[in-house]
Amino acid sequence: MAHPHHTNGLCASGRKLYASALRSGRISHEATATAPCLFDLELLRPEPGDTQWLVPTPPTQALAGLVKPLERELSEYRLFVAAIADTVEQVTALDLDDPAAAAFTVWTGKERIDDALVRALEDCTQQFLAIQPASGRTNWNAATMRTTTHRVRRMSERGVSQRTLYHHTYRHHPAQLAYLDELSDTGLEVRTLEEMPERVLIVDQQVAFIPAQPDREVAMEIRHPGLVWFLLAIFEHFWHLGVPWEHRLPEQDTPEGITPVQRSIARLLVEGHLDEAIARRLGMNVRTCRSHIAKLSTAVGSNSRAQLGYLIARSGMLEEV
Repeated sequence: MAHPHHTNGLCASGRKLYASALRSGRISHEATATAPCLFDLELLRPEPGDTQWLVPTPPTQALAGLVKPLERELSEYRLFVAAIADTVEQVTALDLDDPAAAAFTVWTGKERIDDALVRALEDCTQQFLAIQPASGRTNWNAATMRTTTHRVRRMSERGVSQRTLYHHTYRHHPAQLAYLDELSDTGLEVRTLEEMPERVLIVDQQVAFIPAQPDREVAMEIRHPGLVWFLLAIFEHFWHLGVPWEHRLPEQDTPEGITPVQRSIARLLVEGHLDEAIARRLGMNVRTCRSHIAKLSTAVGSNSRAQLGYLIARSGMLEEV
């Protein structure tokens, strides 16, 4: 039965056999059965007058054969890059009236992003869904709050149903409490989560807005039906997991006094996330996150960040309580 061989270059077995042939001056046909690449690259040739033995091609001559597969691969990459460049050129030349071109729009700068979102919300007639991770909203000024409150109220008056997901920490922000109290008669539904995905806004199940980079200075407006449906499914999944605003959060402190938020931080630390990423996912600033990390270090007796994750994993605090 032929030995499977899935390489265009010199395989590991072939390298060993070629080295052995160079040391001994020859190698048997039988020994090379697992490395047909030796013949494809012309590294071995029959010994004159003997059909049982093979002799190695001198390394200086063999080099040219070894380079050939690399040259072929580079050629294939050049063709691949050329094909990509051609595709990009076709995309950038699309007619703006073409539905394919209108399916995605990239907005740069918070002002342009806000303008695009406001236009979409003014056209909203049925439903507005939002996942709102922690942002500058906790530092709202009065003017911004009035503008947003007015916009939500106007959509409510048009019969638009509205559902929003926030992080649990928003339950303790005075500005957020005042905002939701002001809108208590609009039918706005709110739930909170312990961990949040990135921001997602969906208008009438037809258009969605998502950030295109961490600082949210670039956003993508999506009108592709398949992608909007996918984002809608993500929203519904997290909505199902959320705690309604009017319900109290379950108390789940560990016997050692570790809070649910600290347990979430501990789990993310064990998974290898950095402080900034943990803070973003849990809806808090980095300073608060590091304060919790310091408490965790004290709780498990860690003397360094390097051993913190290990000690957390051994402590049992991540087990269900």
